Amino acid sequence: MHTDGLRAGQLALVTGGGGFLGTAICERLVARGVRVRSLSRGAYPHLQAMGVEEMRGDLSIAGAVSNAVRGVDVVFHVAAKAGVWGPLTDYFETNVNGTRAVLAGCRAHGVRRLVYTSSPSVVFDGRDQAGVDESVPYSRHFLAAYPMTKAEAEQEVLAANGPDLATVALRPHLIWGPRDNHLVPRILARGDSLRRIGSVNPLTDSVYIDNAADAHILAGERLQPGSSIAGRAYFISNGEPRPVWDLVNAILAAGGKPPVTKTVPKRFAKSAAWCMETYYRIRGRADEPRLTRFVVAELTSAHWFDISAARRDLGYNPTISMDQGLQRLAEWLRTKEVS
Repeated sequence: MHTDGLRAGQLALVTGGGGFLGTAICERLVARGVRVRSLSRGAYPHLQAMGVEEMRGDLSIAGAVSNAVRGVDVVFHVAAKAGVWGPLTDYFETNVNGTRAVLAGCRAHGVRRLVYTSSPSVVFDGRDQAGVDESVPYSRHFLAAYPMTKAEAEQEVLAANGPDLATVALRPHLIWGPRDNHLVPRILARGDSLRRIGSVNPLTDSVYIDNAADAHILAGERLQPGSSIAGRAYFISNGEPRPVWDLVNAILAAGGKPPVTKTVPKRFAKSAAWCMETYYRIRGRADEPRLTRFVVAELTSAHWFDISAARRDLGYNPTISMDQGLQRLAEWLRTKEVS
């Protein structure tokens, strides 16, 4: 079984291959002549059209994961339960137990490379993160189940690194761009009711989809047992931090919507978030409140990162700038309106 580079004829597994990031990774692998298998819960015609082998299954089912891992040369573990609200058990089952199943499958079938998609939220404790690098420790106080379970999964992935299985974790922040089915639609859908929180407009990093996918391919190329990136985590962004409300307004503008101009005090937002969370818990509602304390903390704290390690070790250099990405997003959104 091949273990070096990403060469034509190799077989790569992408968990969550039908998702936003997973699809972009699949496209790049297929373009290199790499055979691609996807493990997802649903069926995705666009993957089939690319020639991707689709396997249906849930990360919580160890047997399905093991079958998907069998015979592959490299795993890109992208699938996760994302969000800012919901029972810890649901996030744990997918993000922690699902990752454990991937690791077990790699060990059982002799897979020697695992690229794991993590999140910068694993180190977020509610305070500003201005230009921090990978030396910043994991948070001891998580504000939501998603970052808590992603942190546990990342630590287990990196701890699994060794002579038989090389692992690396990438931490892309706020992935956006054409085909985004999470961040951009949420901003556009809520644009009319969004309010700036507090008087501060903190800097935040984000990453255009092409750059995020390229980072994963670069990691897959360089990862092997004993390589310099094995057992390490890397922040991934465009390296162009912008004030968070400037980014929100730029995405709204790409969708032809007016900017957010009204402001509410931070104290009011935190109180409103607490009330909403309490109400949803009491009522046992599974849907997400319009505001949570985690979101308030995210929108009022700096989130930008030193990506020099990714540049140095992965050869990562964002090829699509923020302005170029926003132009592409606007063009894509216009084609959606026409269709």
